[in-house]
Amino acid sequence: MTDHPTFVVGDVHGYCDELADALRERGLVDDSGDWSGGEAQLWFLGDFVDRGPDGIAAIELVRGLQQQAPEYGGAVETLLGNHEILLLGMYHFGDTHVPSDFGPRSFARSWQINGGQLADQDDLTAELVEWLSARPLVANVTDHLLMHSDTLEYLEWGEDTDEINTTVREVLAGDDIEQWWDVWRRMTTRYAFRGPHGKEAAETLLDQLGGERIVHGHSVIADQLGIHPAQIEAPYLYAGGRALGIDGGLFVGGPCLVVELPWEPSD
Repeated sequence: MTDHPTFVVGDVHGYCDELADALRERGLVDDSGDWSGGEAQLWFLGDFVDRGPDGIAAIELVRGLQQQAPEYGGAVETLLGNHEILLLGMYHFGDTHVPSDFGPRSFARSWQINGGQLADQDDLTAELVEWLSARPLVANVTDHLLMHSDTLEYLEWGEDTDEINTTVREVLAGDDIEQWWDVWRRMTTRYAFRGPHGKEAAETLLDQLGGERIVHGHSVIADQLGIHPAQIEAPYLYAGGRALGIDGGLFVGGPCLVVELPWEPSD
């Protein structure tokens, strides 16, 4: 590793042991699960919970590293994914009806459909709710625009990263279920950077929010390539090199990718 390397991690979905193993392989944690990454920066792009066995343990692992890393000149940060929004929405609103012209909607219904785990809700403390609710949605790091979802919907919340993060943080501090639902709905959209206009869409976002390349999770690389997740060995660079997908599909048998930035495909 260089003196100040930057790493990113995509969707964990409750697979805490696999996350710890992947971080250990990169030299970022030791055999005890404590920070050993020195002055590295480590960013998580959200979706710690749902689908897998222990999302709260994954969050607690990351929070512990976040507290330890500054002692060595390092830093650990995390963005919110759509499944954190769902987890929090379930916590606050449960099966409360969300006004809609499209049939019955509630956070409880969507949580159940999208792999919600009772253990995650049972272990969710008020302290964790407060911590999660304060996480940003987007960040500019070493000429990269970090975000969870491969969508342009972020622009609906502001004209720059600070405004986007502030707008959503204010929603999560309030109790307007329709505003909460709108955040959840927009964060579930995907594939904005695919296809013949994907590069143009990526550049629209980069021109607005900054950075030379988008780095995102949310959309499993194997789904993009039409292969089995077990075949994934590296992130997916596409949209004319302007977007990098890093969700290896851990919950469907793919790898937990810990990607050092900048990343370029090997020859």
